[in-house]
Amino acid sequence: MALTLTASACAGGGSSSTASTASSSPSANAGAITSPVTITFDEVEAAGSLLKGITSAVSAFEAQNPKITVKLTSYATYGPLLTAETAQVAAGTPPTIGQAYESWAEKFATSDSIVPISSLPGASATMAQDESTFYTGVQNDLKLPDGQVWMWPFSKSLQLMFYNANMLKAAGISSAPTTWTQFATDLKAMSKNGVTGTTIDPGNASEGVTSGEEWLEELAASNGSPLYASDGTPQFTSATAAAAMQYLVNLKKAGALAIGTNYPGETALGAKKGAVDISSSAGYYYEQQAVGGKFPLTTTVMPAGSSGVSDEMAGANLVVFSKASTEQKAAAWKFLQFLSSPAEQAAWGAATGYFPVTSQALTQSAYASYLSQNPWVSTTITGLNTALIDPPYSWVTQCGIYLSTALSAALSGTSASSALGTAQSACTTAKSNA
Repeated sequence: MALTLTASACAGGGSSSTASTASSSPSANAGAITSPVTITFDEVEAAGSLLKGITSAVSAFEAQNPKITVKLTSYATYGPLLTAETAQVAAGTPPTIGQAYESWAEKFATSDSIVPISSLPGASATMAQDESTFYTGVQNDLKLPDGQVWMWPFSKSLQLMFYNANMLKAAGISSAPTTWTQFATDLKAMSKNGVTGTTIDPGNASEGVTSGEEWLEELAASNGSPLYASDGTPQFTSATAAAAMQYLVNLKKAGALAIGTNYPGETALGAKKGAVDISSSAGYYYEQQAVGGKFPLTTTVMPAGSSGVSDEMAGANLVVFSKASTEQKAAAWKFLQFLSSPAEQAAWGAATGYFPVTSQALTQSAYASYLSQNPWVSTTITGLNTALIDPPYSWVTQCGIYLSTALSAALSGTSASSALGTAQSACTTAKSNA
C-alpha cells in the first residue's frame, strides 16, 4: 500500500500465452457503442510525464473510438482524489471511472457505489483472457473479499533498492545483498566518512504512509508473518513484527539509518551522503535526476527473506461507479481494456516509468528502446508475481498511518513493543468501527 496522503509464467504475466484478438486490439470492436457517449475519469496523473502520458493515451483511445469522449479530472495526489471521490459518491455524482486503492474499493463496493468489472457490457467475453495475461500479483490485487474482480489495473510499481555502485565497490561488496542480515551488514560497512547507509521517511499521522512504513511491512512479510491477516486483522504485536521493527531501530542505533522527510533517501543518495535509497520503481527517473550522472546507479529488488516475498506493490487500480449509464459502462470497459492492453501498457510504461501489468508489453516496439536503456526493469519486474499486497479492507489505509506513527516513535526512542502495541490497539478499534 504505497499510499501517501500528500503491492507461474502462464498465470503470472502470460509470457507463454497469446492474447485474443479482442485483448490485443481492445478498441477494434466498437459495435456496442451506437451513439456518442462521454465518460469521466478522476485520476492523479496531473503533471509532467504522467500528464503527457495519460493525455496521449486518451487521444489514442478516442481516435480508435470516435463515438467515445473521455474527460479527465486530475488531482495532485491520492489524498485529494479520495476526498473528491467520497464527496461525489455522497452527492450522487461520481465520475464514470476513478482510480482507487484496494481499501477504497472495498468501501465503495460495500455501499454499492461501484460495480464488478464482469458486469460491464462486453466484459464477460474477453475479461478472463485479458486478466490471465497479467502478472500474478496484479491479478490477485483486483479482487475484493467476495472473490469478485471489482478493479482493473493500470499503473503498478514495486519498492526497490537504488545503490551508489561506487560505494558498494569501495566497501568490498561485490553484489547487492539477497538476505536482510547481509543488507544490514552492508549498510553498516558503507556508513562511514559522513555517509549513512540509508535514509528513510517513516511517515506520521499528518504525512501518511511512506516507503519507510512499507519497508517495515516487507521485513515482516518476508520473514513469514505479514502485518495483516488475510481478513485485515492487524498482527502488529507478533514476534515477527517486533523483530522487523527492532531491525530498523538497531540500524539507526548503529548509525546506518537516518530519518527525514520529503524523499530524504533520494536526496542523500544524490548528495553522496547515502549509499542506498529504498523507493518506488516508478521513481527511477527522479533517482537519476538526483544522482545527475555523478556515479553508476545499481537497481535491485529487496531481499526476499524466508517467505519469498520481497517487494510491496503500489499503484491504484481503476473502478467503475454504479451511477454510470449502460452506455457509459460499455464505454468504460472499452477504455479499461485499452489501458491494460500490451500496446498501451508499453507506451505508458515507457512514458512514465511505471511497470507494465503484463509481460506481453515487454516485447512491444514502444517499449523496446526504454527497456534497452533500463535493463534493470527486466531483472526486477517479475517481482510483480510475488509482490506483497495489503488486504482490501477499508480500515487498512488508516492502520498504515498508525504503523507510520509507530515507526516514527520507535526510531525516536519509544520501545518497539510499546509503539507496535499502540498501533495494534488503534487499528483494532478502526476495524471494529468500519
